[in-house]
Amino acid sequence: MASDFAQLVKQQADIVKIIGDHVRLKKAGAQNFSGLCPFHKEKSPSFSVHATRQFFHCFGCGVSGDVFSFIQKIENVSFPESVRFVAQKCGIPLPKREFSSEEEAQESRQRTKLLELHELATAWFEEQLRSPEGALAREYLSGRGLKPDEIQKFRIGYAPDSFHALRERLQSVADQETLRLSGLFSFKEQEDGKPGPLYSRFRKRVSFPIANESGRVIAFTARALEAGEKAGPKYLNSPETPLYSKGNVLFNLDKARQAIRETGFAVLVEGQMDCISVYLAGVKNVIATSGTAFTEAQVRLLSRYATRMIVNFDPDTAGANAAEKSIALLTEEGFEVRVVTLEGGLDPDRYIREHGTQAYMTALRAAKRHSDYLIERARQLFPPTTADAKVKALNFLLPHIRRMPNRITRDEFAADAAQKLGIDSALVREELKQAAAKRRDSLSPVVPAFSEAEKVLLRALACAPSDSACQAAMAGFDANEHHFEGLTVTSVLRKLRHRGAVDPMAAVTDPLEHSLLAQALLAESEAISAEHVTAALDTLRHRHLERRQRELRASITDAERTGDSSSLLKLTAEKLAVDRELRGF
Repeated sequence: MASDFAQLVKQQADIVKIIGDHVRLKKAGAQNFSGLCPFHKEKSPSFSVHATRQFFHCFGCGVSGDVFSFIQKIENVSFPESVRFVAQKCGIPLPKREFSSEEEAQESRQRTKLLELHELATAWFEEQLRSPEGALAREYLSGRGLKPDEIQKFRIGYAPDSFHALRERLQSVADQETLRLSGLFSFKEQEDGKPGPLYSRFRKRVSFPIANESGRVIAFTARALEAGEKAGPKYLNSPETPLYSKGNVLFNLDKARQAIRETGFAVLVEGQMDCISVYLAGVKNVIATSGTAFTEAQVRLLSRYATRMIVNFDPDTAGANAAEKSIALLTEEGFEVRVVTLEGGLDPDRYIREHGTQAYMTALRAAKRHSDYLIERARQLFPPTTADAKVKALNFLLPHIRRMPNRITRDEFAADAAQKLGIDSALVREELKQAAAKRRDSLSPVVPAFSEAEKVLLRALACAPSDSACQAAMAGFDANEHHFEGLTVTSVLRKLRHRGAVDPMAAVTDPLEHSLLAQALLAESEAISAEHVTAALDTLRHRHLERRQRELRASITDAERTGDSSSLLKLTAEKLAVDRELRGF
């Protein structure tokens, strides 16, 4: 965004009016207005806006800036996006956007078109829900306690039992390749290797739109209205697309982010219906994962808004495991975490319907410290009645204790664990110091963390060589083997690629590699397609480019310091090429 246009917008913008849309301001002088700061919790106003000098400042938390920095912070957008936001608020026409390359322009056009397709699909699904064919879906939603205005608020719809109706609705808006990229359709690969005709991915399902932080629909989760093999999985999610990466998105964040900022914490639940029920019960700061385990990217996203979290996952084994992993990620990032376990083994949606809003509010207020929850979980898994059980319970807790960044809270957690497990606290402290060595001696090898993209490729290469997913993975591996260097599973991928007719589990003999492959294959929830492989390869390519970009920056700095102009020229040219490739994502 050109600086002269930004300056024009700033001159014409009324900062009091713009900020007043987000903060209740009261006049506090000739040119000053004050209110409660939206960036930290306070009871007495310390946030001031100067109407003439066009700036804001909070005397409580120290944040300050102009109209653009306010919008950047409150909306979590970039500077160019904040300029566009303010310009539109002021009715100032936007200048024609200029692109650095045709590829960048094409990417922008494609993204705009995909957003348009998702908006049209959302409206069409809503229309179908109101139609006679949507009666069963309306009955299902009514049975879940949702009223028409609540259904409309979340733009819930119905995907009819038709292979072609949505395609016919959208085919005049976009070409076949863009429709294919949208993730709204499926297709089968033909004998000549080309994609076959498109058909609707979501059929006879209730549709729940997934929006980005700005509220634009970028994907869907759809719930089947029938059971059985023919109906497919209970919940079907959009695949990874240029718009949507499920590990980077949190359901309902667009509606919840202001409440999260105001309350200083978020409530994390597992599914869309849980999230919707909790939100409609009055807990506006609730979010949900989107068909995936909680990820580091989602933690970083949340850290922009709050540093406190209440985790309320289902109390079954899968939910308890997901809660443990979420706690680990959140505590590593310095979050204060509490955990709710609802009585009767109920999920939030059913609990609210059976016990009411007030009972759920009471449960939230009674949320346990994550350390208390984990100690209780350790005692349930390994009742500390024998020395062996105490060792197992302690080994369960040690990784969580070690992750806590604050030494005081870490020591408190360790002392509490020792007391409740009946172990000498001095022994626990010593065990903390020697944890890594003791785990290597007493436990089977710890399987290091590896990404979803790595898991997809492991699964694909473990398929029959004639399978399209396996062929796509082999082709991707052969064409860009350098993209795989440094991954946790590089060696396993290489062995699977060249295993020939050998059984995939027999292709690796190292115990750790065997564990890696087993973990990936055992966690598989759906058949791997060539589409999944393409998305995984794109993810690894992006990571490779980011890594190379960092390396080039360091090399350029060295070349500048030593005056090596020849190397500097080559390195700069390569960095520009890498930058262009990264902009293509």
